[in-house]
Amino acid sequence: MSFEAKTAAFARRRDKALAMGSVRHLAERKAQGILNVRERVAALVEPGSFEEFGLFATGINPQMRDRTPTDAAVCGFGRVDGRLMGINAADFSTMAASSGRVQIKKYNHIRDLCITNGHPLINLMECGGGRIPDVMGAAGIGAGGESGRYFRPRIVPTAAGVLGATYGRGAFMCVLSDFTVMRRGAVLAVSSPNVTSSSIAEAETPDDLGGWPVHSEVTGLVDLVVDSDDEALAAIRRFLSYLPDHHRQAPPRAPVPAGADDGAARLPDLVPDERRRVYDIRRAIEAIVDPGSFFGLKERFARAAVTGLARLDGQTIGVIATNPRVKGGALDADACSKITSFIVLCDSFNVPIVLMADTPGFLIGGEQERRGMAGRIMNFLAALEEATVPKLALVLRKSFGQAYINMGGGKGDETAAWFSSEISFMDPEVAVSVIFAGRGAVDGKSRAEMAAEVAADTSPYNLAAPYLAHAVIDPRDTRAYLKSRLAIHSRSLTGGVGEHRLANWPPVSF
Repeated sequence: MSFEAKTAAFARRRDKALAMGSVRHLAERKAQGILNVRERVAALVEPGSFEEFGLFATGINPQMRDRTPTDAAVCGFGRVDGRLMGINAADFSTMAASSGRVQIKKYNHIRDLCITNGHPLINLMECGGGRIPDVMGAAGIGAGGESGRYFRPRIVPTAAGVLGATYGRGAFMCVLSDFTVMRRGAVLAVSSPNVTSSSIAEAETPDDLGGWPVHSEVTGLVDLVVDSDDEALAAIRRFLSYLPDHHRQAPPRAPVPAGADDGAARLPDLVPDERRRVYDIRRAIEAIVDPGSFFGLKERFARAAVTGLARLDGQTIGVIATNPRVKGGALDADACSKITSFIVLCDSFNVPIVLMADTPGFLIGGEQERRGMAGRIMNFLAALEEATVPKLALVLRKSFGQAYINMGGGKGDETAAWFSSEISFMDPEVAVSVIFAGRGAVDGKSRAEMAAEVAADTSPYNLAAPYLAHAVIDPRDTRAYLKSRLAIHSRSLTGGVGEHRLANWPPVSF
């Protein structure tokens, strides 16, 4: 064969691979405004920067090679906001992106290269589960065990998009990521409705099985829900912008917007003085951090807890707060797991943690106990104790009971309280109710007298006197206080890098 003939053959094979799978399927997606896999990658990376691995790969079964261009996966490296990142993207137009042996090898190769060389990893998933010809039989399932990559070392940050029906290995790749965004209309589940109905005679619609309300509001496996592929890709870019390329780097800094220090003056208006009045803690957070920088995670799940990345004077921080707008700010079992997962993220990638407490304590009762409340509280506290990034605890209005300790009281590098705050074992009004328990007087004191006496002991100055709080501050000085303390606790001896004691925390803490 002449060189010209070989060149033409090369071009035909390349063009066939680039054309992806079903022409009909690709046309239907285009009509629906849904990006195909190559459009997703092109929209994510800088133009001309993508280097593809395995363009000429095909399915392992000889009879399926013509039907499996790239074995249904577009994999490689490209630049995202100037940073080199690995990308594994499923091609649903080819065999519904079902998991074939060659496809898995490609995914594993990119993942391993990212971990070895310190590049963030992005998984764009839309896939139909295991490919029956490849996985059936003893050798088929045996190969799956041999090739699996389920350990989550947390060496590089990983972000995932659930961009369509995503089952099996693709679902596992998403939940093993540090951040997962889901497009409305997509599905995330272990098995498809066809498998569940055949296996256990359970008829579920895809949405009931694993739609966005399930995973954003019930399981907490999804961090963010969006309406389109473009929004999902933008969310992935934004999430990764807060984090370093790998765990041995400090997070990148960003320019500080003009007027960033002005918002804190509004805090006395944003946080009511009366302890039972409801407000949204997110407005207070936004007044403290750099304008427009707060990026909430799992906001639809366990909403009494707020977790998110932000910037303070250009520096990435992780914010953990209780929200009085939901359950009065009382933390339930799911909130504990949500916070624990976020602490693990911050500790793994050198992100300082700021805890903002305004809480009556943990939510109690039979339902929470049956959900393992005691264990979840201890997981939360153990993670906080083990984290070696800077930890600043702040009481805004009130912090009672064990929740005071879990929200960093005495457990971080610094504990501070607003001068108007209250700290105690429990809400003074609850304490008086327990003391009186139907009696008219206790030790000759009326209920009102006892309430005044108990409340007097909750002053932040009583916490500061024995140096159990390092500072009592004016609410309007909150941003300035946090900026100065982060500078002090900069971990400059290690370049802002922690010990990563939580890197081997269970892969999924829900």
